[in-house]
Amino acid sequence: MSDSEETLTFNQTVHAITEFIEVAIHTILYVRQVYPAEIFVRRKKYDTPVFQSRHPVLNEYISGAVKAVGDELGKVDKVVIAIKDKEQIALERFIFSFDTMIEVEGYNKDTGVEDAMTPSSLGQYFRSFMIKLSMIEAQMGQMYLGDDISFAVVIELKDDAAPTHSNTKDPPPWIPAATQHTTSGASNKSELHLIRAVNTGIINLSLAVQESGEKLAKYKPIPKKPPKQKPPVEAVAEEPAKGSNIQ
Repeated sequence: MSDSEETLTFNQTVHAITEFIEVAIHTILYVRQVYPAEIFVRRKKYDTPVFQSRHPVLNEYISGAVKAVGDELGKVDKVVIAIKDKEQIALERFIFSFDTMIEVEGYNKDTGVEDAMTPSSLGQYFRSFMIKLSMIEAQMGQMYLGDDISFAVVIELKDDAAPTHSNTKDPPPWIPAATQHTTSGASNKSELHLIRAVNTGIINLSLAVQESGEKLAKYKPIPKKPPKQKPPVEAVAEEPAKGSNIQ
């Protein structure tokens, strides 16, 4: 990092976070096998390998949803990527959580924020996010649901804020989410795993994955029982013949 590098502005932070969310969604869909691996191509972003869909319709949907998130980012509490089964039950929720650290209204959004992170430092954090995200299968295993799996992009707004109305199809209009797809719909049997967090000094971001209680009850592999231990050799045993070994 250069000593003369300027700190992040609000607009730079919003752009960087929304770009990261888009990159992360593509990789989530790849590592959780929501779509066949053949439709993804390996790319490099944040100086680390990532995966990007080559399907135009899917890419357009993701891009539009992320644009809508960016438009709402000042009042967004969470963005949830819900991985669903054929009954539309959320099995996993990838949760991007936001905490805005400055008063946005009236603030010069193109001026560097004092004590904020620099763009290059944020890029290094995003690299760490992506590395951990790409290894999530080793932590949670794979569900192998084939075509019986889909996803939804859900936004959870702060307080009682309402999403901005749009008369266009880009970004796509938001519709009320199924409660079970949201974080408030998670059962007390869900398990939450933190992936990474970063404090930019402007908008702080964390990413976690939640395995739903429904997934853990229905799809989680049953751990193998440890093999039975052989009984210990009795302390008082017949003396072995010379030249033999105790097995």
